[in-house]
Amino acid sequence: MCVVVSDETMKDANELTQDLPRVLGPSHATAIVVGTIIGSGIFLVPTEMMAAVGSSRLVYAAWIVGGLLSLFGAMTYAELGAMMPYAGGEYVYLRGAYGDRTAFLYMWTWFAVAKPASIASVTSGLARTLGIFAAFHWLDGRAIGGPVPVEWSQIFAIAVTWLITGLNVLGIKKAGDFQVVFTTLKAALILVVVGFCFHYVHGSWSNFATDLPHGSGGGWTGFLIALIATLWAYDGWNDLTMVAGEVKRPERTLPLALIGGLGIVGALFMATNAAIQYVLPASAIVATPRPAVAALAVVAGSGGAALVAAAMALSIFVTLNGTIMSGARVPFAAARDGLFFRRFAEVHPRFQSPAFSLVVQAILSSVLLLALGRFQQLFELAVFAEWLFYLLTATTIFWYRRHAAGQVRPYRVWGYPWIPAAFVISAAVVLVASYIGNLRGSLMGTALILAGLPLFHWLKRNHART
Repeated sequence: MCVVVSDETMKDANELTQDLPRVLGPSHATAIVVGTIIGSGIFLVPTEMMAAVGSSRLVYAAWIVGGLLSLFGAMTYAELGAMMPYAGGEYVYLRGAYGDRTAFLYMWTWFAVAKPASIASVTSGLARTLGIFAAFHWLDGRAIGGPVPVEWSQIFAIAVTWLITGLNVLGIKKAGDFQVVFTTLKAALILVVVGFCFHYVHGSWSNFATDLPHGSGGGWTGFLIALIATLWAYDGWNDLTMVAGEVKRPERTLPLALIGGLGIVGALFMATNAAIQYVLPASAIVATPRPAVAALAVVAGSGGAALVAAAMALSIFVTLNGTIMSGARVPFAAARDGLFFRRFAEVHPRFQSPAFSLVVQAILSSVLLLALGRFQQLFELAVFAEWLFYLLTATTIFWYRRHAAGQVRPYRVWGYPWIPAAFVISAAVVLVASYIGNLRGSLMGTALILAGLPLFHWLKRNHART
């Protein structure tokens, strides 16, 4: 057991570790990292990256740099997680370093928008991906009659949300087993796609040296756009820390899963990108919105395209499980500390899961899915908030090193302070780019975060007894 910063934090931490059983092993933890990160991004973002940099070599360089920066973040979180392996992850680290108010605003943002919007985005993406198949054409823009127009894709997305929420209510061990099995299948499908591409007789290594016509992309600005795309593709590795209170031997498992899992993801991402480039030159990649589908269509016709679509659908499905699993632990942790409504701290007497928190999260996600007119705007707010709190959380390592120098650290990030500093700078770049690129949405995101302050003070006054 590590020594924590204060007696109050020690009390809260001990309460948290007694409430949820530690049943997740190394394979579960690694699968949460790998399965949550790999969604549809790897199959889609090469087009945006190629358009930004105009060079096959620079696309590959962006994948490598983005992977290293994400690894720096995972290494930083590994020290924090091994030191404070409790439910809530970033909420715990922020509370210990910067106090209740900052931790509450993080929880409020995750609870009110970030996680519900992420879940809504993932399930909507699953519906759109499945709509490629003939058997699921009914998901493609068909509406149900009635006073309020609702599409079948919305109903499907809501149903999937509740299906995976139900699995998580049954216990994190079952959800973790699901994550292991389907993450393994996901990785196998990606490797099959890669194998098909590299066995294409007309593929060429010379494609890696192809560029777009002069004036199409390039420069520092183009590389930055491509780098931000890779950082978003790698997003989700932090979700493991939110379920740290249910990981066995967290002082060892968390660092191994965070760093090892991100290494696996990086290898799969770069292998997939290399496979696409082996089949398609730069001009062909930038001309298609789905470069992986286009590459397999060239290699194996419509059957190859269907294989990629199946891999995308499975990737999204597994990402959903990790997202739902992790999101519910943040309000649960805050409620246990008396910073949120007490009901969110309830543990199901039979399944030992934060059932109430999971159900409310599903309700909020369902509301967003029904309000598609506002969905994109809400998702943009979530992206802004994520990177703001990545930056703040990563800076806590400097606070703990200075103010809690004697605290037991089962894992110490290599290259301190340069590795954490590099991640903080990269998070700041993404945050500034998000703000500039979507000023109105970012200002709304800031307002939404600050809107939690009145609720925080009301809850403090009433001791969160509601």
